[in-house]
Amino acid sequence: MNKLLSIVSENDILPQYRNTPISKLIEYHNLNKEFDTYQKAELLIGMCMDNRKHLHMPDNFAYIIRSGGANLRYSEFKVSYAIAVGQVRHIVLIGHNNCGMVNLSARKNEFIKGLIEIAGWDKNRAEEHFLHYAPMFEIHNETGFILSEAKRLREIYPNIIFAPMFYMVDDNKLYFIHED
Repeated sequence: MNKLLSIVSENDILPQYRNTPISKLIEYHNLNKEFDTYQKAELLIGMCMDNRKHLHMPDNFAYIIRSGGANLRYSEFKVSYAIAVGQVRHIVLIGHNNCGMVNLSARKNEFIKGLIEIAGWDKNRAEEHFLHYAPMFEIHNETGFILSEAKRLREIYPNIIFAPMFYMVDDNKLYFIHED
């Protein structure tokens, strides 16, 4: 796992993110800063759909796109909307530990069984569905994927500031992911 940088005080916020909506998110979530009032979003957050994660931040502060593994590969139009119409200039990508999209192929049987028993699918349809989509959404490790997704999106949106971050489910805190 890439090195996680703990954030327990304002001094731990990386210099390139200080005095930005990214630092505000960290101050709200990790440092319990009192909420300001917002009329429009200042930030876009891409994060996993996992139900164990909840960000502590004020209403109207951020757009949020939730997808498995924080994979925005099929959400570029939504990202473009937040930038073009919402005028967002800062984006945070948040992965987390114990992500279900890591080693997804190992959960193939569970996935197929769930679609059969819960959704009422037949076995062939469930298996084809898994085989078609799992390769698009499986990630090999959480931090590596977030770093690669930040790099990919920086190439698409060169004027936007991206911060790769990590949510530790065990302590409910945000961390920076060290970039080489």
